[in-house]
Amino acid sequence: AAPTRVFAFRDARWAPDPVLEPSAAVRSPQPAPLVIDNGSFQTRAGWACPDPAVPAEPLLRFRSLAARSRGARGGAGAETQVGNDLGSPEPLRWLLRSPFDRNVPVQLELQELLLDHVFQRLGVSSQGCVDHPIVLTEAVCNPLYSRQMMSELLFECYQVPKVSYGVDSLYSFYHNRRQNWPCSGLVISSGYQCTHILPVLEGRLDAKNCKRINLGGCQAAVYLQRLLQLKYPGHFAAITLSRMEEILHEHSYIAQDYIEELQKWRCPEYYENNVHKMQLPFSNKLLGSTVASEEKQEKRQQQLRRLQELNARRREEKLQLDQERLDRLLYVQELLEDGQMDQFHKALVELNMDSAEELQSYINKLSLSVEQTKQKILQSEVNIEVDVVDSKPETPDLDPLGSEQSLEDVESINEFEPLFAEEQPEAEKPVAAVQPVFNLAEYHQLFLGTERIRAPEIVFQPSLIGEDQAGIAETMQYVLERYSKEQQAILVQNVFLTGGNTMYPGLKARIQKELLEMRPFQSSFQVSLASSPVLDAWYGARDWAVEHMSREEGWISRKDYEEKGGEYLKEHCASNVYVPIRLPKQAPRAAEAPSRASGTGTPSEQG
Repeated sequence: AAPTRVFAFRDARWAPDPVLEPSAAVRSPQPAPLVIDNGSFQTRAGWACPDPAVPAEPLLRFRSLAARSRGARGGAGAETQVGNDLGSPEPLRWLLRSPFDRNVPVQLELQELLLDHVFQRLGVSSQGCVDHPIVLTEAVCNPLYSRQMMSELLFECYQVPKVSYGVDSLYSFYHNRRQNWPCSGLVISSGYQCTHILPVLEGRLDAKNCKRINLGGCQAAVYLQRLLQLKYPGHFAAITLSRMEEILHEHSYIAQDYIEELQKWRCPEYYENNVHKMQLPFSNKLLGSTVASEEKQEKRQQQLRRLQELNARRREEKLQLDQERLDRLLYVQELLEDGQMDQFHKALVELNMDSAEELQSYINKLSLSVEQTKQKILQSEVNIEVDVVDSKPETPDLDPLGSEQSLEDVESINEFEPLFAEEQPEAEKPVAAVQPVFNLAEYHQLFLGTERIRAPEIVFQPSLIGEDQAGIAETMQYVLERYSKEQQAILVQNVFLTGGNTMYPGLKARIQKELLEMRPFQSSFQVSLASSPVLDAWYGARDWAVEHMSREEGWISRKDYEEKGGEYLKEHCASNVYVPIRLPKQAPRAAEAPSRASGTGTPSEQG
């Protein structure tokens, strides 16, 4: 028999980040650098300090999201929540904002909120400034405008002493470096928004031959959500992006041969052995009821008592209104008996009546209605005290006095008859449980078959989601062909995989298969996966910061910022290549000056 593979969604809530008390080692003998891996999916922050008292791991990890509520009317103002303080992203999905466009920060107001959250929760206690050096990751070939705005934010708003920018995937490559550094290799970095192919020669990035694919974990989650919502339209709202990300992280894998793997899934036996069933939350109250007949009868009697109390309350309200109106009419009649004709006629006009006979008729009708209502109230009080449980539950003695009130109760309870309908079992037969029509738990299950390989496959075949881009294999081959055969052989000896989107089982084998197909016969290559694809970027940035803490290499000081502008970058082994802005020469205006001075040319040309 095939093993049962039913998995429940965790739907884990994010715990708010505590305010940490920094160790004294981060302040003395000099302020320790603060390392921030500014990713489009997650922000990670911690200290780069060689002291063993300071943890060598990121102390903060939170989603790079912020939500600003509008606030209640007349109450407090808008409240902004960042990262793990959101609790769960799904209730606030329509309010969530990210500072990133793809993998480039463009909304500096939101980026400031994320940095405020980092500095506050890490316990940076300096007044009016952040007096720690900052090591910050940025995108590959980051636009100068984005770096300029980030430098302006750090130097002008936070007054940091110096800052260093580096590429997250190169920091990961640096952390997993071999003994013979600087080394060469081909870095394949796949993250939340983008996938990059980065050639590294002698420890430096060759930026001219870098390539980017605009696909990552975000697009895979959206594609998986679309597939399952089309497959299960009855659970449209329950198929959320957070649950799709959980499926991608824990239940998806990369097929070594996609077409061959799809053929395997066509076999029923293979499907039964490998399908993963995701259990959606549901309510057990909808299952078949096993309540005994006596309990159902008791519920029916309780419902009847509630209806009787409701009718009694309505009668009391009606009696009070009728009594007030009757008192008003009797007061007007007393005016007639006392001979106050002017006030009497004025009161008749207010009551919209024409004569004393009409007034008397209304008084008689109201008096009769009040007496009948009082009688009904007395009878209902008697009925409530009487035990309504009878030996014949089919025809309970609802009203031994035969009053009109009990007939109303019977009519009211008949409206609820479908809710309490049951067949009375015979005395000699045991009470049997009501069997459900279908398995409700199975109805609330998502069967993951080929979806487990279809969603991650988009980085190799972007055409699956209609993207007109090349996949990882084609892009990797294109990058390699831009080098000589000797350089190609050097690069493929160290193909390095990093990023959260490279953690799928089978990805390393798929890359090896693709390289085997594109490389010459009997040529060698080596593919390695980062020791921690998600956190190695932060670990590598920390390693670099500890090694270069007392050096000037790679650090942009405040003096550099003021002299050379916010877009300035000091290169190092894990940084981008700095391309300064070249302003075009104003040659045309200089050439026009002599002609204007000599006054040559026709009058029309001079004009």
